[in-house]
Amino acid sequence: MEIVDYLRVARRRLWVLVGVPVLATGAAAAIVLSAPQQFSGTAYVAAPALVGGVAGTQYTGTQAANQFVAAFGAAVTSPRVLADVAADTGVPPERLRDGLAITQVGASSQLEVTYTAGDRARVAPVLTATTTRALAFLFSSQVGIATGEVEAANADVTAATKAIGEWEKANKVSQPDRIYQATLSELTSLRQQQLSMQAVGNGRGVDAATAAITTAQKKLDELGPKLPDYQALLAQRDAATSALSQAREGLQAARAQAQAADPQQVTSIGEAHEVSRMTELVRTALPVGGAGLLLGVLLVGVLELLSRGRAAARPAAPAATTAAPSAPAETVSAARP
Repeated sequence: MEIVDYLRVARRRLWVLVGVPVLATGAAAAIVLSAPQQFSGTAYVAAPALVGGVAGTQYTGTQAANQFVAAFGAAVTSPRVLADVAADTGVPPERLRDGLAITQVGASSQLEVTYTAGDRARVAPVLTATTTRALAFLFSSQVGIATGEVEAANADVTAATKAIGEWEKANKVSQPDRIYQATLSELTSLRQQQLSMQAVGNGRGVDAATAAITTAQKKLDELGPKLPDYQALLAQRDAATSALSQAREGLQAARAQAQAADPQQVTSIGEAHEVSRMTELVRTALPVGGAGLLLGVLLVGVLELLSRGRAAARPAAPAATTAAPSAPAETVSAARP
């Protein structure tokens, strides 16, 4: 089928191509214009101290801003935050989810939180509760986690210290590792003294040094087998102490982030205003009109196929009766007067 044929079909069924989009657009316009007046407000979230290369921050690197925006958007629509905001404002979570929208300002870490509802008085409280709860969800919860890590690490240090004390009590010795090192140094010194006494022929001094060496060696023999268990306990305590130090650093960083995410410092709430019906009408009617035009084109195609199918199904007309043969020329001539 040529383009001319398509145009001929479209002209013949122009009422479909025009009527369907007009009806669809009119229906959409009627729905928009008959809907209750909507009100919208915007909360601005700007927390540069939470994003970037600052030490201890949660969002760092070249994608820090995008990561913060994604995390904040996920927090706003999370069931926990929606439930908390619903409890604060009395708005059902489903309506909150439908009315909230998160927009990133350019490529920065600044956010715009927009809420649209039919009640002007609900807009500002919802925006305030949403930004407060979302920031707390992202950063205040980190303080709780870090506090738990500090408490767990502190408990490990206490347990390791207690185990060392119990070992020393059971073996009736305190700090055997230091005693072993001191005795070993003393033994080395006594042997040097013994050699010196032997060199000068001081027999009494040699005997005294020998007795001291025997006593020191006996002490080493007693402490030697016990040291591995004690050193293992010391290693556990050192590891727990190191973990406690790291946990305290994490807690300090989490508290700094929570302080930097104070909603009173990083958020501002704009006034609620009426949503323009014309803007909503254009936003709704244009897509609906385009969809109606596409539907009209499809209907024209379907109608044309059905019409051609019915035409092909009709029986063919009977053939015309064969004309009688003309008389010979001679007969015609003879019949003339």
